[in-house]
Amino acid sequence: MTLSDLAQPGILANIPAQARYLTCQLRVGAEPQPVLRSLARQADGEHTVVGLGASLVRELGASIPGLKSFRGIDGARIKLPATPADLWIWLRGTDRGELLIRSRHLETLLAPAFDVKHIIDAFNHNNGKDLTGYEDGTENPQDGEAHAAALVPESAGTLAGSSFVAVQRWHHTMSRFEAMARQQQDHTIGRDKDSNEELDDAPASAHVKRTAQESFDPQAFVLRRSMPWAEGNAGGLVFTAFGHSFGAFEALLSRMSGVEDGVTDALFTFTEPETGAYFWCPPVANGLIDLGAVGL
Repeated sequence: MTLSDLAQPGILANIPAQARYLTCQLRVGAEPQPVLRSLARQADGEHTVVGLGASLVRELGASIPGLKSFRGIDGARIKLPATPADLWIWLRGTDRGELLIRSRHLETLLAPAFDVKHIIDAFNHNNGKDLTGYEDGTENPQDGEAHAAALVPESAGTLAGSSFVAVQRWHHTMSRFEAMARQQQDHTIGRDKDSNEELDDAPASAHVKRTAQESFDPQAFVLRRSMPWAEGNAGGLVFTAFGHSFGAFEALLSRMSGVEDGVTDALFTFTEPETGAYFWCPPVANGLIDLGAVGL
């Protein structure tokens, strides 16, 4: 059995046409074990990707090495909200109505112990582009390199094939971006919108230059599976970065937020994160998520 066989398939698959994200909190005094066992009997890791927060793992009396709550980045020159949660569910599919029905079913299943605090609907825009029109995830590692970046290695025993995920909801102030001249837009991202080619003359603040994963020591590769969201005329990106640890994500966010050299990512001129949370995505066994590492 390969490492990828142990991973929740939705992590490694391409982004779906439609998605829905559920963020849940454990109620004080509630017993999560029976509910999580029921969830594990239904969640296949492909159409339903599941992540557990550090606080929930502690409540279960378990420990996952490397799992922690997001607390921002020390020394950041911009605001990085921290919004920890107990349980995160990423519903993947092709039909928005079907996702609504599935999420209502899950809310009923979780109701004895968890409250669904936030729901975000997301979608695949123009074959994987951000709402700005620029391609998202261009530098994603592929195949074996993606597995190495996103999954806990086989040497980790029962944790092998699991993954750590950083989740942020970014809100784009679209009017600011739309007011930019085309060259300024390209220099903000660091790529030509039409060709997707990286621009050599882009400024140091360009997003591509801030986040060149191979330029870090050690290299900071993550597997991004981000999707746009929209509500009314507002919109943005649900940023999700899967890794074998949180180290690469924190290195990227640290440089973006100006900790390294005082230069903040040009993205912050028109968009900002509204949430920030870390979760551990357990491996799968026999086609369903495996919660054995947390005693279930």
